[in-house]
Amino acid sequence: MNLKEFDLNLLRVFDLMLKEKKVSGVADALGVTQPAISRSLKRLRGLLGDELFYRTSTGMEPTAYARHLAEPVAFALATLDNAISSGLTFDPATSTREFTLRMSDIGEIYLLPRLMRFLAKEAPGVSISVVRGNHDSLKNDMEAGRIDLAVGLIDGLEGGFFRRQVYKQGYVCVFRPEHPLAGRPMTLDDFSAAGHAVVSAVGTGHAQVDELIEKQGIRRTVKLRIPNYASLEHLLAATDLIATVPAALIHPDIHPLALAYSRHPVPLPRLSIDQYWHARFHRDPANQWLRNAVAVHCALPPTD
Repeated sequence: MNLKEFDLNLLRVFDLMLKEKKVSGVADALGVTQPAISRSLKRLRGLLGDELFYRTSTGMEPTAYARHLAEPVAFALATLDNAISSGLTFDPATSTREFTLRMSDIGEIYLLPRLMRFLAKEAPGVSISVVRGNHDSLKNDMEAGRIDLAVGLIDGLEGGFFRRQVYKQGYVCVFRPEHPLAGRPMTLDDFSAAGHAVVSAVGTGHAQVDELIEKQGIRRTVKLRIPNYASLEHLLAATDLIATVPAALIHPDIHPLALAYSRHPVPLPRLSIDQYWHARFHRDPANQWLRNAVAVHCALPPTD
């Protein structure tokens, strides 16, 4: 195949088809008719000598060769986008832009207050919108620019994404101040015998900690499962349950939980909390400024 004869617009059709999985979705995204997309796919199949996509009950699924091309094509398109937009500038002092961040409730407690204080001084016109979102749609939302930055312990963002560490966090056990375990180091026997509240934070990697505990053969009696950390303080204050939580939640430099805590009796690694952005916006001045603000001004020193 001679690249001189290749229409680069076909790559945009290919890239969108991988995401949308429907001819109608690609047509809507590009503002053209469905027959035009079908003709583009026919040309691509002829040029590349592969069927590329097969119709299934869940949409147009890529062949092995199409999956092989997916990342290099996405990277090439992102590089072109960046080159064309390289003349863009961003002035935080005068900008009125709204950035959208995807983070958990831990991020809201731990990072967001510091970010907002920084914005008040350096970028008073800038605003922030925080979303949880569906983890399955996160890649598409970030590539489309609907989410500027994702912060947290997030699985599944590799090809086509950049990452930068914000901080590393350990884990502690928390319980009410009057708990029988307060005032002394917690042992493995204490940990196993206690009733546990477990936070199942959907769309985050915090479940890794539960898996690490289970792999070490340590049994827990789980009495309660909740979807986030927001209500944990009230629940533990009224019961004898204990919980394994990120050390950020008892950090003295933020408003910590009004709970007692102990070093975790299970040897757990310190996990990296990162920020992620799509390759399309790697050289975007506004995105560069935002992620630098998060990395430099939002991280706190560790507590353990």
